Amino acid sequence: MHWGNWVRLLTVDDSIMDKQFELTPEDEDEGAEQGGGQGGGQGGGQGGEQGGGQGAEQGAGKRRVRRPCGPSRQRLKALSAEYGEQWVDGQGKVYARRLSGSRRVSAPTYAALRARAIPLQQARRRAEKTAGGDREAAYIAHDLAGNRKTLDRVFHLPLNADLVVRDFRVGGRHPIAALAVFVDGLADKNIINTHILEPLMILTELDDAQGDIEWIEWVRRALLPGNQVMEVSMWKGAVENILAGSTLVFFEGVNAALSVETKGWEHRTVSNSQTEAVVRGPHDAFTENFRANTGLIRARLRSSHLITEMMQVGTLAVTDVAVMYIQGIVNPKLIKEVKRRIAAVQVDYLADSGIMEQFIEDDPIGVIPKFLSTERPDRVAQALTEGQFAIFVGHSPHVLVAPVLFWSLLQTAEDAYLRWPFGSFIRLIRVMALAIGLLLPALYIAVTNYHPEMIPTDLMLAVAASRERVPFPVVSEVLIMEFSLELIREAGIRIPSVIGPTIGIVGALILGQAAVAAGIISPLLIIIVAVTALGSFTMPNYNLSFTVRVLRFGFIVASALFGFYGVTLGLMLLIMHAVSVRSFGVPILSPIAPRRKSSKDVIGRGQVFTMEDRPGSYMPVDSRRQAPVTRPWSGAAHESDLPRGRRRRRSRGNA
Repeated sequence: MHWGNWVRLLTVDDSIMDKQFELTPEDEDEGAEQGGGQGGGQGGGQGGEQGGGQGAEQGAGKRRVRRPCGPSRQRLKALSAEYGEQWVDGQGKVYARRLSGSRRVSAPTYAALRARAIPLQQARRRAEKTAGGDREAAYIAHDLAGNRKTLDRVFHLPLNADLVVRDFRVGGRHPIAALAVFVDGLADKNIINTHILEPLMILTELDDAQGDIEWIEWVRRALLPGNQVMEVSMWKGAVENILAGSTLVFFEGVNAALSVETKGWEHRTVSNSQTEAVVRGPHDAFTENFRANTGLIRARLRSSHLITEMMQVGTLAVTDVAVMYIQGIVNPKLIKEVKRRIAAVQVDYLADSGIMEQFIEDDPIGVIPKFLSTERPDRVAQALTEGQFAIFVGHSPHVLVAPVLFWSLLQTAEDAYLRWPFGSFIRLIRVMALAIGLLLPALYIAVTNYHPEMIPTDLMLAVAASRERVPFPVVSEVLIMEFSLELIREAGIRIPSVIGPTIGIVGALILGQAAVAAGIISPLLIIIVAVTALGSFTMPNYNLSFTVRVLRFGFIVASALFGFYGVTLGLMLLIMHAVSVRSFGVPILSPIAPRRKSSKDVIGRGQVFTMEDRPGSYMPVDSRRQAPVTRPWSGAAHESDLPRGRRRRRSRGNA
C-alpha cells in the first residue's frame, strides 16, 4: 500500500509548508504507526530532522490512498498540463502537486482535486489582467537570469520599447553582475547616471567576507546617494515601483532588489488658475504632478498635524490617491468613511478626480454637487482648517474637497481677502445671478402667456409689439435661443483658444441680429437670454453652473405648462430635494436647514475677527478657530473682560 500523496501548500501570505492532502471518507483508515513512519520518512527526505518530525505528525492518523487505474493516471497528467502543476481551492489556497512513480492518488481524490482546481483559471485570468500574472506575488529570485525572464514576461519584452534594461557590473576586483530597470519617460536619466550607475560601477569596492544581506544593506547605505532607497523582495512591489518612475537594481545572488527614487516625467509647471481667477489673492494653481500638488498645501499649512494618507485604486493600472486632513480638527468618522468608500472602488483605471467623485458621492442621481472641485491650493488649505478633507487623485489638476455646503459653492477664495462689506456685496450679486440664471426665462414665459397683468401696461404693449412679427410661440422662441446659446458656449470651448472667444462673440452677435431681422426672435428675448447667460457665467463653481443650465430647461417647461404655478411647484421640488441631499452625511443646506450654530460666513461675509467658531455642520473635533479677543486695542483688553458667552471654550481635543 502506498500512503497519502504529499503536496506543497502555498498560503495567501506566501509562506511555504509541506502538508499531507486529506482524502475523502471513502478511503480506509490505517494505523497511525505506518502513517507516521511513512510521513516521517518523506518529511525527513525533504527537510532533515525537523521535516521528518513534521511529516510524522502529519502522517499519523491520515487515510490511505488507493492506487489509481491507468485512465485516472492519464487524466491526472492531463490536468497537470492544463493547470501547470498548480491547484487552488475556494479559500484562495494554492496547491502544487508533485507526482512520482511510488506516490499516486485515488480516483475520488483526483475528482476532489479537479473540483478545487476550477477556480484556478479565474484566479490566473484576474492576475494576468494586472499585466503581471501570478508571478507578481512571488519572491525575487537569486539568479539574475531568472529575474530577467520574469521581467520579459511581465513587461512583454522585447515588444515593449518603453522599458529599459541596463546590464552592468558592480565592483572592481571581484565584480558582481547587476541589472538596472526603469521606464523611459518616467525616470530621470541624469539621476540614474550620476546616482546609480556611476557609484556602483566606478566607486565600488566589494567586501567578499560579507554575506548577501549585509552586502546589499551596505550598498543601500554607502553607495547609492539617492534621497529615497528601499529594499524590495516581492515582484509585486518591484513592478509597482518601476511603473511609478523608480529604478530597480537587481544583483546576482541576492533575492532582493533596490528601488531608487528617480521620478522625472515631464509635467506642466505651476501656473495661474484657469477657472477660478481672482484679482486679489494667490494666483498659483494645481498641476498634473501629484507630489507638487500635495507640496503646495504643505507649503501653506506648516503643521505637523497635517496628515496625508496614501491609497491606490485600479486593477489594470494603479492610480495614487491621497486623503489629506488635519488631525485634531476633522471628525474621525469622516476620514474613516472616505477611506472605506475609496477602498471599495474596484475599477481597471481611474483617470481623473471627476470619476472618483462619481464613485464615492452620496447620491449619484441628484444634480446638486456633493464635492467642491477646485484647482486653488489656498482654498483647499482654508477648507482643511475648517474641518473638511481633501482628495488628490493621480495626475488630476483638480482636488476634491468634502463635505461641502451649498453656500460654499457660491463663494470664492477672494471673498476672504476683501473687507467684509465688499465680500458680502459680491456674494449677494452671485445669489441674484443664481436666481436670474435659473428662473428668468421661465418667468418671461409665465408673464407673457399666463399673467400679463403682472407687468405695467406700457411694458406689456412693448412686449406685444416686439412679438407681432414672430410666428412662433414664446416657449419655442426661448428654447431656440437657449439651445443656440448652449451650442455657442460648447463651440467656444472646443475651438482653439486663439479664435475661440472671437468666434463666440461674433457668432452670438451675428445670429442674434439675423434672427431679429428675419422676424424669428423678438428683440426683448435677446436681452432676456443674454442676461440669463451672464447669470450662469457668474457661478464660481463649474459643476454648479451645469446644475443651473440643466434646471433652467426644467423651469421653462414647467412655466410653459402652468405659468407661475409651475415655477412655484418646481421651486418647491428643488428645495425639497436640496434639503435631503447630503455630502458625506452632512446636510448640504446646513446651517440654515437644519439650523445649526456656525460662524457668520454663510450667505454674507462677517467680520473676520468675529468669526471665532468653525462651521458646526462639519462636526469638527476642535470647534474654535481663533481666540475670542483678536483686537485688544479696539475693545476688551483681556478674555476675562468679555461676557461669559464669548469666552473661549476648550474643546475635547484641546482639553
